[in-house]
Amino acid sequence: MTERALRLLLVEDSDLDARIILRELRRAGFQPKHARVTTEAQLRDALRRETWDVVLSDHALPGFSATLALAVLDDERSRRPELADLPFMIVSGTIGEETAVEAMRCGARDYILKDKLGRLAPAVERELGEAAARRERRRLEERLGQAQKMECIGRLAGGVAHDFNNLLTCVVGYGGLLGKRLTDDDPRQRYVEGLLEAAEHGAALTRQLLAFSRRQPLTPVVASLNELVADTEKFLRRLIGEDVQLVSRLAPDLGNARVDLAQMQQVLINLAINARDAMPGGGVLTIATANAVDAAQVTLTIADTGTGMEPEVMAHIYEPFFTTKEGGKGTGLGLSTVYGIVQQSGGTIACASVVGQGTTFVVSLPRVAAAITRADLRLPGRAEGGSETVLLVEDEERVRQIATEVLERVGYRVLPEGSAAAALARARAHHGRIELLLTDVVLPDMNGRELAERLRAARPDSRVLYTSGYTDEIKILTGQTGPGTLFLPKPYDPPTLLRSVREVLAARAS
Repeated sequence: MTERALRLLLVEDSDLDARIILRELRRAGFQPKHARVTTEAQLRDALRRETWDVVLSDHALPGFSATLALAVLDDERSRRPELADLPFMIVSGTIGEETAVEAMRCGARDYILKDKLGRLAPAVERELGEAAARRERRRLEERLGQAQKMECIGRLAGGVAHDFNNLLTCVVGYGGLLGKRLTDDDPRQRYVEGLLEAAEHGAALTRQLLAFSRRQPLTPVVASLNELVADTEKFLRRLIGEDVQLVSRLAPDLGNARVDLAQMQQVLINLAINARDAMPGGGVLTIATANAVDAAQVTLTIADTGTGMEPEVMAHIYEPFFTTKEGGKGTGLGLSTVYGIVQQSGGTIACASVVGQGTTFVVSLPRVAAAITRADLRLPGRAEGGSETVLLVEDEERVRQIATEVLERVGYRVLPEGSAAAALARARAHHGRIELLLTDVVLPDMNGRELAERLRAARPDSRVLYTSGYTDEIKILTGQTGPGTLFLPKPYDPPTLLRSVREVLAARAS
């Protein structure tokens, strides 16, 4: 018979009865490690000092009782939630039916007469199983609640980013147009540069929000996490400072993963920054890669020897804007960005932390059998103009005005409209060619994909450039890829708009 360890807390004043209970449990295959208490003070001390699997209590002791023991346990549970599933059972020589019912009502899981201890081991076995089931159910409920909360926060973050990106498109657009009207030596150029720099910081914040909410467009390629770490290591050494030792442990036979290299580099950098901040007096930052035991995943581990985190802090680490740093020392978006990128990449992230000992993050990503591919790292082309006709559909008036002016200044003929219906009517009334449809993805009366399909039914040679401040809307464009179709995320500056327009039109010409 295989023995099972059992952490047993006995509330019992009789040495003989305690020995009989222990003998009965051993006969059933348990190996009890026990403590025996007879007073309230001893019970509280035992509950606070150690972790127990079950409490067995006599009904009546000199100056104490099972009812009082239950009250003590309930009081301790109010302070320590981990005691919520600790089973409490009464083992007594004599107990009346009414007393037994009252004890069950107060929280006892069962009562067993001492002259019928044959029921003891099966009852303990049952309660241990039910306690484990309750703990698992609570864990799953907590995970579901956390997932629902994160989804709600993600939707809010994505919505904020959508509106903010429209505003930033206006700021960047007007700033760019103003800069074009000033000479290079005009002292007011520095004001324009400051404006555009601030707008770029704002755009970076919205990208982080979109990454958290898993609405950031990714460009995945098959890559090795070892190469990612190696390419980033030199930068990380400068980032973490001389008082933090960087140790890399890279698996030589590491499998490949399909990831967006720039986004995964951001994951690595953000986790390294967090680790650095957790080691103000120096320490060791370890970055390791490995193949998961089941060979279905590859893992990236970032561990520090820093201050660690309390469980209360760990429960909120992925929430945007949550931070334990002083005001002005962080946005609270670092780990939320990491969480979003990993989730959107089809992976998971786990965290373990011990106060005073450090924190470990493990990123797990699906392993792929395909060979490594290289990302297209072409530099942006020169912003050029043209003479083609562009049907511009944008419901945000200021963005529509900016895009119209930018395009018209370099020679394009622009037909601006604020809705899909107006755009289709404009297209029907226009007798010349419409080489390009530049449209927001979501419009008041229909989405950009439907608009493009209806326009192309009448004008099959028209090309499409989609734009949006909320990249979750890319889902609407399923199947709308290939030459002559491109997505331009907001906020965009005038040169980026012009390059994107030219790229789509060049694909049409080729």
